[in-house]
Amino acid sequence: MIFSMTGFSAIEHEIPAGLLLIELRSVNHRYLELQMKLDDKVRSFEPLARELITAKLGRGKVECRMSLIPLANSAKQTELDPLVLQQLAQMTTTVQAHFPESRALSVADILRWPGVIVNENTVDGDLEASVREGLGKVLEDMSASRSREGAKLKAIILERLTEMERLVAQVKPLLPQQVKAYQERLTAKLQDSIKGIDDDRIRQELVIFAQRIDVDEELTRLTAHIEEVKRILDADAAAGKRLDFLMQELNREANTLGSKSVSTEVSQVSMGLKILIEQMREQIQNIE
Repeated sequence: MIFSMTGFSAIEHEIPAGLLLIELRSVNHRYLELQMKLDDKVRSFEPLARELITAKLGRGKVECRMSLIPLANSAKQTELDPLVLQQLAQMTTTVQAHFPESRALSVADILRWPGVIVNENTVDGDLEASVREGLGKVLEDMSASRSREGAKLKAIILERLTEMERLVAQVKPLLPQQVKAYQERLTAKLQDSIKGIDDDRIRQELVIFAQRIDVDEELTRLTAHIEEVKRILDADAAAGKRLDFLMQELNREANTLGSKSVSTEVSQVSMGLKILIEQMREQIQNIE
């Protein structure tokens, strides 16, 4: 599946601690580069965010913004654990039953008792779960967006490949015509220059010419590279770097085809191929 490196996703999630805002945006890049912009309330979750993003995205310049906005009804209040209070009351009753003269616990004693005041670690644990869940949803949404964009890029590239195949198919029938046209020009030129020229000399010149303009190898490589691009587009793996390499190889063969051309038609095909390759290269720069 082809994924674009361009994407955006955001979520607002109301939790007991407040309003959790998570935003992800990405653009094309040679490798994965993360920029984390977290406010102080959620800064401790940066390692978690990096771990989740790295596991999901392979390439791209990704910016992650995350903040926690306290709500009016979620202001921090001191809370007591009723279960611990009940246990403490029972223990106090039991102790005083055995030691009637013992002093009752004061309010200060009760508040200092371990576990009476709700531990803030519980709140942090709930917040971590919310951050994990929120980031998971944002990453899934971004991946879906990048997949849709990738499908469009794939369609564009396949259109260019089809046009390249059409151009390559035009070249082969032109080669015999080029040899024949050159033979006629060469014969006329030599006969005008040197009367009674040996036909063997003309044939030797034609053999040299035919070898120089032989582009069968270039056409075969162009066809092979086109098929490889199609295979990569259909494979379930990261494709951007491999496709970029193949664009270089396609461009090399198109250049060679142009350098061996001795006709306007083949030169135009070479130019058309290079234009299509450059158009594909621009799209491939956005593929993960």
